[in-house]
Amino acid sequence: MAIAFLENPDERNDPPRPLLEHLLALRDMLIFGATAWAICAVVAGCCTPWVLEWLKSPAGDSGELLQGLDLTTGVSTIISIAGWGGTALAFPFIVYAILRFVFPALTNREKLVLMSILIAGTAFFLVGLGVAYSKTLPMVVVAFQKINEWCGIPSTIIRLEGYISIVLKTIIAFGLVFQLPLIIFVLGWFGVITSRGLREKRRIAIVMAFVLSMFLTPPDPMSQLFMAIPLCLLYEVSIWAVWLKEKGSFRR
Repeated sequence: MAIAFLENPDERNDPPRPLLEHLLALRDMLIFGATAWAICAVVAGCCTPWVLEWLKSPAGDSGELLQGLDLTTGVSTIISIAGWGGTALAFPFIVYAILRFVFPALTNREKLVLMSILIAGTAFFLVGLGVAYSKTLPMVVVAFQKINEWCGIPSTIIRLEGYISIVLKTIIAFGLVFQLPLIIFVLGWFGVITSRGLREKRRIAIVMAFVLSMFLTPPDPMSQLFMAIPLCLLYEVSIWAVWLKEKGSFRR
C-alpha cells in the first residue's frame, strides 16, 4: 500500500463535488458511527460478567472482597461497561467512517501519513493499557490495602462501583498519556517544535511528567512512578524521533 501511495504521492482520487454531496456523506458518516457504537455498546453490556472478571483480575486476592452495596449495582455496572466497552469496540468502525469521509480529499502522501499516525497511536494506547493493567493496578490495590491497615481501617468489603471507576480511569489515563511521543513527533514534523528545544526543556518536562502522573493516578507513590518514568522515557524517544526527522529533511 505504501509503495502504491508513493508512486504518485500528490494524486487525489476524488473530483470536486457539490456541497450537498459532502453534507450527505457527513450524514452517512454520523449515522454509521452512531449505529456502530450502539451495537457495540449492546454487545459489551451483554458480556458484562466476563468483562467484570477481567477488570477484577488486577485486584488479586482482594477481588473476593468486591461487593455491590446498592440494589442498582448491577444496572450501573452494565451501563458503565456498555458505555466504555462499546466505545472501545466501536473505535475501529468510527475511524473507518471518518477515513471514508476524509480520504477522498487527501493526497496519497497525506493518506499514508494519517494511516501511520493512527496505527502508531493505537499501538501506544495498547502499550499504555498493558502497563496500567499488568503493573500499575495490582500495585494500586496493594497500596490502598496497606494504607487502610496502617490507619487501622478493616477492609472486609470493597465497593464494586468505586473499584471499577479506579480501574477504568487508570487504564484510560495511561492509554492517553502514552500518546505523548506521537503528539510531539507530529508537532516536530510540522516544525512547531525542534529537538534542540525539547532537549533544553528536558528538566521542565520531567517535572511536568511527575505532576501529571500525580493528578492522573491514584494517590500512591508506586502508581505515580509507573506513569512518570515511562513518560520521561517516551519524552527521550520523542527527542530522538524529531532529531531523525530533522536530519532526514536536512539531507534532502
